[in-house]
Amino acid sequence: MSLANDRAQRRIESVSKTARIIILISTLMASPVFAEESERQNIDPFEAINRPIYKFNDITDKFLLRPLGKGYNFITPRPVRTGIGNFYDNITYPVTIVNSLLQGKGTQAIYDLNRFLFNSVFGVLGFVDVASSRGFPRHDEDFGQTFAKWGIPQGPYIVIPLLGPSTVRDGIGILGNVRVNPLIQMDNSSVRDKLLILWTIETRAALIGPDELVQDAFDPYLFVRDAYLQNRQFLINDSSTPTEEFFEDFEEDF
Repeated sequence: MSLANDRAQRRIESVSKTARIIILISTLMASPVFAEESERQNIDPFEAINRPIYKFNDITDKFLLRPLGKGYNFITPRPVRTGIGNFYDNITYPVTIVNSLLQGKGTQAIYDLNRFLFNSVFGVLGFVDVASSRGFPRHDEDFGQTFAKWGIPQGPYIVIPLLGPSTVRDGIGILGNVRVNPLIQMDNSSVRDKLLILWTIETRAALIGPDELVQDAFDPYLFVRDAYLQNRQFLINDSSTPTEEFFEDFEEDF
């Protein structure tokens, strides 16, 4: 019992420390001095650093992630892939629920909670999306969007090793997303790691097809940067994102 209490106390202290860091950095970013400086700077002042990181990510994707994604699509029937995708959408959905609340979207948060519970119980842990047909649509909220709603400037564009395109604001938001993501916070490290590996492969597999347009672009780095920033702005404005419509066009083919 003592070990369990100590473990719980360490987790509480860890979450508290992370929360304090997020609040501190968010406060600094929201200051008038930072905002004015951010407006004067180019959106991509770290391009000289970002491009090599992008190249590293691209090579890793080309020789590791993309082949795994193609293999996954080849051996896994589409209905199974759909169910697995639904499962991951559901198990990570508390991130959306929490951020709906933090953004003051009370009604949406209730719908989001109902969606999570409905799919978890009647959708067999979320493998079947029964909530959408029952009037509980899927939303996409995260801490990066929440910080934007709070008026925190996005800061410069950055490319994070292995994670890809981001901004300073969204990068900090990842810390919050991790802390409220049940999948990442699972105690059983063996099960958690296997689920995370499959999640990575499943996520990459879903991009097979559309990703060819990136490679066909005159400058793939600029293509990805501009697409990411535009897509994030649509999400912040609660609009239908170009990315969502784009993937719907490819859905029947893959």
